[in-house]
Amino acid sequence: MVNFRDKDGYGGLSILPFGENFKPEYLTDDYFEVYGAALKKAKELGLTMWMYDEYGFPSGGMGLTNGDGRGRFKEQYPDETIKRLDKVEFEVVAHKTFRCTVPDGKVMAVVAMDTLTGKRIDLGRNILASDFTWNVPNGSWKLMFFMCRDAVDIVDYLDDEASHRFVEMTHEQYRKRFEGYFGSTLIGTFFDEPTLYHADGRCWTLKFNEKFIKRYGFSPALYYPALWYNIGEETEEARNYLFGFRADLYAEGFTKVMNDWSLQHGLHATGHQDNEEVINPVGTSADLMKCFKYLEIPGIDKIGGDRPAELFYKIISSAAYNWDRSLVMSETYGAMGDIEWDEIYSIAMDQYAKGINILIPHAVWYDTSMVVFKPELSYRSPKYSSGTKEFNDYLTRLNVLLQNDGRFVANVAVLYPINAMQSGHYFEGPLPAYEGGVKLDDADYVDVSHLLFDKMGVDFLFLHPEVLNENCVVNGNAIDLKNKVQYGSYSTLIFPSCSTVELGNLRKAKQLYENGGKVIFTTKLPQKGTEAKDNKKVADVMADFFPAKEMKHTPYGMQAENKNGGKVVFVETPDEAGLQHALSFIGYNGDVMFASGQKVRHIHKEVNGKNVWFFANPEYNYVNTTVELKGNYKVGAWDPHTGNIQPAYPAKREEGKTVVSLSLSPYKSLFLVEE
Repeated sequence: MVNFRDKDGYGGLSILPFGENFKPEYLTDDYFEVYGAALKKAKELGLTMWMYDEYGFPSGGMGLTNGDGRGRFKEQYPDETIKRLDKVEFEVVAHKTFRCTVPDGKVMAVVAMDTLTGKRIDLGRNILASDFTWNVPNGSWKLMFFMCRDAVDIVDYLDDEASHRFVEMTHEQYRKRFEGYFGSTLIGTFFDEPTLYHADGRCWTLKFNEKFIKRYGFSPALYYPALWYNIGEETEEARNYLFGFRADLYAEGFTKVMNDWSLQHGLHATGHQDNEEVINPVGTSADLMKCFKYLEIPGIDKIGGDRPAELFYKIISSAAYNWDRSLVMSETYGAMGDIEWDEIYSIAMDQYAKGINILIPHAVWYDTSMVVFKPELSYRSPKYSSGTKEFNDYLTRLNVLLQNDGRFVANVAVLYPINAMQSGHYFEGPLPAYEGGVKLDDADYVDVSHLLFDKMGVDFLFLHPEVLNENCVVNGNAIDLKNKVQYGSYSTLIFPSCSTVELGNLRKAKQLYENGGKVIFTTKLPQKGTEAKDNKKVADVMADFFPAKEMKHTPYGMQAENKNGGKVVFVETPDEAGLQHALSFIGYNGDVMFASGQKVRHIHKEVNGKNVWFFANPEYNYVNTTVELKGNYKVGAWDPHTGNIQPAYPAKREEGKTVVSLSLSPYKSLFLVEE
């Protein structure tokens, strides 16, 4: 620990119990004795520590014991582990009496569906004790029992009471012994890789119906067939209700419990999902934005194995801003092998430009002869020993300017199309559960995000449909996000491919357009609402956007404008040329524009009343560009690689903008700071 501080420049660490030969045994008195010794030494050295909540990963099992593969949690609370929703089907004959024994498990719904007409009947009342009887009417019926059954020996992520049990068995054990270190030496908690791809991607919970009825006032029974089948006009409605509510339970059942306990005891709270790189998240994280709704510091994992986490950083940082938070974490470099320093810096720059401001290196091992996941980023590694401290100094300087409660600044918002993804998702899809189960061919939001930010130099905020409905207002020709810290004003709203949309979202977009704002649609226009009764209203709003007499067709799609200066454009194929056409048509004028030269990854924040811009070149090329900053500023140039500050950096102040010439060598970055 002394050398990690003095030779490597690390400011703290987290002990991750891992491996078959780990000793002392996890959560025993001997284990806590050694952990206490580490805390004591950290305090002496002025280091901080974070509490990792598990033995290995994922969080929720409490480690292995007695060699039987069962975690401590399962042993103590066998009824509060992950459950799976199963469908048991019977073919029945019209005009006959059908009898059967109720399948094993807890009955969530019993539904008969006419395969020709789509008519559904709730038959839950036909159960008497363990027997089921039904006099089958005329029709072509499929009878389905939906059963909740035991599945995985991990805490039920959808049940807040089960999550409290997990906290009692883990976090509380640290508190009883080390509370005197809380908030000073021991400063935070970290959960690792919870997910819903367990249980064949069909994670469910025994209290689902009970909680659903309490929230919505009606039974979800007739919706259950939509989890497997297209049930006609109500398919999108049913899936958005069921998958949407499951996403709520996931956010409230595990993450919120971890967060609330931590904050209650003076600790920060962070963690990340597993397999965040699945484009359709419904089968994995349920909703990659909402799963962080109640977490102080949303996080992501950048690891090896050709997993493109960089395409999803903006979703994680946007989740923080949507729910008015400022810190965003990434566990970085694990299992990436002995990569070069250029790649290490490149990844860091890309992360900070996309809003991450706590980089936790997956970095050091107790025994360097047993490094399971390279690299070993410490003085003990010949490859990295000479550069680790310099790199940590670089990260520290980034943190100084970007970890404050700085307000993210941009004027483009992109709708996070979770409603469309929920509409298209179903259980037992063609892909393995680990890969999300269902691939949605028209889902383009990741591609749109990549093109806008990485290729075209346009920064933006992902807006969650819930936040757009509940915490945004149309103010003139912009949509205002009404947060205390992460407030913002967005004059351009982009709807990436979303055949299903919340009517309230679409109406706000229409109001924005009518007031002179700009709206862009890509790939697939909205066709249906999240409730069947809204389908015609959605069609009517879209007809208002693109009236036949005023609509113009282009090689990229269609577009229209109104007398108030509002502009709307549909880009049928959102490649770079199509998106550039859309931005040109609407007259896009961002708070950071590139007048000439290359477009550079960047982030703009307002920190303590001053503007801060971070520009990064994470590639092997030389960048010479001219940047236009909206507003008139005197700026200084702060170099995070060296710590040098150049006041009064050459800048030309013109009408309403500040023009700066930037030159960045490969894998270099620079701050411009308002003076």
